[in-house]
Amino acid sequence: MQAQVYKIHSDFYYVKNFEHEEFVCKLKDTLKKQKADVRVGDFVELSNDKGFISKLLKRRNFIARPKVANIDLALVVCSIKEPELDFIQLNRYLVYLKYFNIDCAICFNKEDLDKDLENTILKIKNIYEKLGYPLFFISAKNKINLDSLAQFIKNKTIVFVGMSGVGKSTLLNALNPNVNLRVGEVSKKTLRGSHTTRHVEIIECGDFRIADTPGFSNLKFDFMLPGELVDLFDDIKKFKGGCKYSNCLHNTDKKNICSVCDNLDKIDCSRYESYLAFLAECMEYKEKISKQSIKLEEYKKESGTNTLLKISKQKRLSARNTIKQQIKEDV
Repeated sequence: MQAQVYKIHSDFYYVKNFEHEEFVCKLKDTLKKQKADVRVGDFVELSNDKGFISKLLKRRNFIARPKVANIDLALVVCSIKEPELDFIQLNRYLVYLKYFNIDCAICFNKEDLDKDLENTILKIKNIYEKLGYPLFFISAKNKINLDSLAQFIKNKTIVFVGMSGVGKSTLLNALNPNVNLRVGEVSKKTLRGSHTTRHVEIIECGDFRIADTPGFSNLKFDFMLPGELVDLFDDIKKFKGGCKYSNCLHNTDKKNICSVCDNLDKIDCSRYESYLAFLAECMEYKEKISKQSIKLEEYKKESGTNTLLKISKQKRLSARNTIKQQIKEDV
């Protein structure tokens, strides 16, 4: 029998089959030995007694953090106010999701709190509408402009992406009051929200499904090499073909060397600032794995088709001294 994982708690996997029957399962020992990474959203096969997951089926897509698979759309939820709209954080989510080839739309919440809403919307559209992202401006609390969003996500499995306090849980409750998720308040001191979602879970919401997830506040590009980053920024990527060097990282201010830098007047400053911030994280990652590689080379060596452990310099010196001492004693 095939089923889909909709919640994971401790070592228990909560699954539903296509007839919406629910089962609580554990992983079969063979999957444990294979260190199978079963995620919420994964389709699986169950054992005959329906007490174990016996096979992990092929995924359509997945996100590394939080661990969720087989989604139709990522809805990036931002607040325009309280907390203040953070363009770099928004770009972080969009670039991260693009890396995993996840379709995205952006939902700007709390529009009722912005006294200069028209200019804010104009600025947002000038950046993100050109990049092809569907945009929604709503107030989840006051239930403003929710109909078009509800129609857009109909019959889809959605993952909500956004920092704590932007109103993800409030939005879910507004779209379907029967969900009744816990809502956290934004701290007046830090202007940040507290986590109200503790685990990933797919929630049935009538004619759509939502993978409710914890916040993404600690997301970093600590898994990507610097050269990969520019291809995730469509508005920057289109200028890279004119760079003098093929390995250009597009962070030099020298004229006629980097085509991206020569065209910064055609790129929104928050997008380029985001690129530089993420590039620094990618470079840290590259340095880290370079050091790990050097360390491995110090302790391992190749001999034909075999990998052998090296003896450290200190131990080799100690061994030589012992041999010399034995020779003296024999003489």
